[in-house]
Amino acid sequence: MYDHRKLGRELGLFDTDPMIGAGLPYWLPDGAVLRHELEEYVRDLERRSGYRHVYSPVLGKRELYERSGHWAHYREDMFPPMRLGAEEVVLRPSLCPHHALIYRSRARSYRELPLRLAELGGMYRSELSGVLGGLTRVRAIQLNDGHVFCTLDQVADEAARALELIREVHRVLGVEPVRYRLSLPGEGGKYVAAPELWERSAAVLTEVLEKSGLPFEAQEGEAAFYGPKIDVQIADGAGREATLSTVQVDFHQPERFQLEYVGADGGRHRPVMVHRAVIGSIERAVAHLIELYGGAFPAWLAPVQVVLLPLSAAEEPQAREVEARCLELGLRAGIAGPERGTLGARIRGARLAPYQAVIGAREAADDLVAPRLRDGSRPGPLPAAEFVARVVAGVAAREREPRLG
Repeated sequence: MYDHRKLGRELGLFDTDPMIGAGLPYWLPDGAVLRHELEEYVRDLERRSGYRHVYSPVLGKRELYERSGHWAHYREDMFPPMRLGAEEVVLRPSLCPHHALIYRSRARSYRELPLRLAELGGMYRSELSGVLGGLTRVRAIQLNDGHVFCTLDQVADEAARALELIREVHRVLGVEPVRYRLSLPGEGGKYVAAPELWERSAAVLTEVLEKSGLPFEAQEGEAAFYGPKIDVQIADGAGREATLSTVQVDFHQPERFQLEYVGADGGRHRPVMVHRAVIGSIERAVAHLIELYGGAFPAWLAPVQVVLLPLSAAEEPQAREVEARCLELGLRAGIAGPERGTLGARIRGARLAPYQAVIGAREAADDLVAPRLRDGSRPGPLPAAEFVARVVAGVAAREREPRLG
C-alpha cells in the first residue's frame, strides 16, 4: 500500500515548505513532467471532443460571486476579500462564474449550441489546516474544468457525453472508480431554494446514469449548492474515498446571470449549464496515480522514459548519441554512467524507468542497444534507431505496460 505523501517526496515529484504554507505544495521537475503530460492528454482529448479552450482570471469582484450564489452559500470555504480602492476582489472558489460571463460576452444563437468551453485553471479554497493532506486536499487547486451551454433538449445527451469522456480517460489511466454517486441536496441553507430546478436536474442525471448501465447510489447532502451532480468516487490504499470526476446539471446560474440564446423561433431562451471535470483537480489526480502505480508510471507519463547504461566510459559517446536520438523524437532520456556504480546497481537504481538500454562494446561498435524492460525481460539486441522508434510508438499509443513489440 503506497502513500503518495511519502512516495511523492521520495521520488522527487513534489514537496512543501512552511514558508509557502500548508496546503500549497510545489512541483519538482519530475512531478512537473508527469503533471504536464496528464494535462496535455486531457486537453487534446477535450479538443477532439468539441471543446474550445479559454483562460480566465483567478480573481473576481465580490459582486461576481454574489451574483453566482457562491457568496451566500459558499462563503465559509472562500478566502477573505482583498480591498482595491473602493472595490473588493476575491480569489475564485470555482471557474463557472467566469465561464458564464464568457458565454454572456456576445449574443448567442441556437445554431452555436451546444457550446463547450474548457479550462485548466486555478481556484482557491480556504480549507482548514486539519483536513489538508499531500496533494489530495490543498488550498490552491488546478482544476480540469469545463462547461457546456446547451438547450433543454440537448442537456441529457451532453451530460451523457461528459460521463463517457470521464470513463474513457479513466480507462487510459487505469483508474477504477469504487462507485458512482448521485449527489443530492440535504437539509439546511447551504443549497439554493429552488425545488423545481433541483427536481429537473436530478431527473436528467438519474436518466444519464440509468442509460449508462452503471450502478449508482443516491446520497443526500453531497450536492453542489446550485444543483445535483454525478460524483465518480475513488479510494486510496486505506479505503478513504474522494471525488475525482464530476458531472453537474445547472439551471441556477444561467438564471442568475441572465444567459440567453436566440432560438429557431426568433425568441429568447435560457440555456442550461452542464459542469464537468474529467479528472477533477490535477493535484488529486496525480496523488491517485502515484498510489496506483507506486511510481512505476506508464511510459507516456514517466518522468524519465529511457535510461541508457553504458558498460564503461568507452561506450559513453554511443550512449550520448542514442540519448540525442531519443530527445530529438520527444522522449525523455538520461544516461546512468559507470561513475554511478556497477551495472547491477545502476539497473536497480533505474528500476522505475519503463525502458533501459545497456550499451557494451559490441553494441557500441554495431550501433545496437540491449534493451531491458521494467519487468526485467530482455528482448534481445536491437539497432538503436529501431529501439527508439519502438519506444516512440509505445509512448504514442499510451500503453499501460512498456513493450517493444
